[in-house]
Amino acid sequence: MIPRNEHPNPNFKRNDYIILNGEWDFEFDFGDSGKERKMFAVDAPFSKKINVPFCPESELSGIGYKDFMAAVWYKRTVNISEEQLKGKAFIVFGAVDFHASVYVNGELAGEHFGGYTSFRIDATKYLNTGENTITVCAQDDTRSPLQARGKQSELVYSHDCDYTRTTGIWQTVYMDFCPENYIKSVKYFPNITDGTLTIHAELVGNGTFSAKAFWDGKEVGVASTEALGQTATVTLNLSEKHLWEVGKGGLYSLNLSFGGDEVSSYFGLREVKLTDKAININGEPVFQRLVLDQGFYPDGIYTAPTAEALKNDILLSMEVGFNGARLHQKIFEPLFLHYCDELGYIVWGEHGNWGADHTNFESLRYFLLEIEEEIERDFNHPALIGWCPYNETWDVNGRKQDDDVIRIVYRTVKALDKTRPCIDTSGNFHVETDIFDVHDYDQDCELFKSHYEDLTDKNILFDHQGHRQPWTGEPVFMSEYGGIRVELKEFEENDREKAWGYGNAATSLDEFYARYDGLTTALIDCPKMIGFCYTQLTDVEQELNGIYKYDRTKKFDSEILYKINTKKAAIEK
Repeated sequence: MIPRNEHPNPNFKRNDYIILNGEWDFEFDFGDSGKERKMFAVDAPFSKKINVPFCPESELSGIGYKDFMAAVWYKRTVNISEEQLKGKAFIVFGAVDFHASVYVNGELAGEHFGGYTSFRIDATKYLNTGENTITVCAQDDTRSPLQARGKQSELVYSHDCDYTRTTGIWQTVYMDFCPENYIKSVKYFPNITDGTLTIHAELVGNGTFSAKAFWDGKEVGVASTEALGQTATVTLNLSEKHLWEVGKGGLYSLNLSFGGDEVSSYFGLREVKLTDKAININGEPVFQRLVLDQGFYPDGIYTAPTAEALKNDILLSMEVGFNGARLHQKIFEPLFLHYCDELGYIVWGEHGNWGADHTNFESLRYFLLEIEEEIERDFNHPALIGWCPYNETWDVNGRKQDDDVIRIVYRTVKALDKTRPCIDTSGNFHVETDIFDVHDYDQDCELFKSHYEDLTDKNILFDHQGHRQPWTGEPVFMSEYGGIRVELKEFEENDREKAWGYGNAATSLDEFYARYDGLTTALIDCPKMIGFCYTQLTDVEQELNGIYKYDRTKKFDSEILYKINTKKAAIEK
């Protein structure tokens, strides 16, 4: 059975594709000498097997090797028909950490730098009818100051809030076939007032670009235009207006065509606007009741074992009253965002910036490219309401951040997407930002509450990092708090000496509920707080402050947490 056999991106799907997940030949390359040894040759010997798309550190991969790997190699064969070679043939990689070199029948077909974003290789000219060999080299240096690693441990072992590393392929690999004239990408701009959808399409070749929208199977809009250049723009006037809703979703299906190319997609009628008091979604203030989601799995590490596991994480979150998540220190896969769109689960798109030295201007070399690729890929998801490229840009070996590094990335995000707010660097240290978010892990409920009373009464913001980042009146968001660990035997999944959490642990369930209520209610009742994000959805390895255990089993009474999280917020009254 092929693992993760579903199409990985329902927002841009052709009918003619081949999922390349499953068994590949595999080889370690500890000396990073494989290219010199010509391991890309079709007849190069490989001694192991790996289960793609799971990283070699994971148990699901069949390898389970957790020490550092300078490079790894993959190889498999695939049969291509004569019909499939009449047009274009792309090999698409969901993500490969970090530097991928892709060979087809022994020839270098393309490369990609960056461990979190998707890329495609035009393999057309390298393929033959019949059997073809695809070889991938993935080079990965987690300790490089130019490479973003997110929450992957820079030490040999997982520690504190850094976890097991991911090397090489960790998202679905597939082949996509299309005509010579094809749709390269699309961006959707819904107008909730007029009930229209404007589509900007990037195209290859000439022809008629057409779009048809459907609601519940009924055609509700159509538009087309002749495209003689590389782009086309059409606007669909929708005969039925159904707004996308938080907690409910609501998606139109969309059929796109150009020059014989057919793509299925979808969109939501959704508008995001930031005001002084709230994030407004479709004109209504929405208090963000978010949870921090690290996106780690016991058996797959960065990769969910099944599509159902992705969706289940959202359902578990909604069960306890959260309406969304910060997708933390990792760019999540498109299928997860698809489920967010379906369920009306709002999320912030982040990057796994830790490890990339923000004191060094050279760190922008790969980081900016990945930011551009992330926004290009995920722009059309209605559930995605904002961007946050950096998180906690602490000093590096005594060096302060280069403020221009943060500023350039913020302005790049704003240039690429003017439809969503952007937080420059979550928690600290802000340079130029739409929202001023803070992190506060104080565990004393009364002290925590007192921190934000002056925000309401005196327009003074308490900030642990106030000496480095003056607040100038931006909307305020508590984007990390809580992190409460409960020190009970049934919750200790690791040795107690290794267990990690924020502040002093609660020693009973009653103490946990009282603390959770006190901290959360203080934020809900603050009329100048636009939302909260609790740390975190699940335990991850030695970090034991999740709402659920690492295996997603329950720790707490969902009904109690739901009642706390869903109290009416001051900004909603």
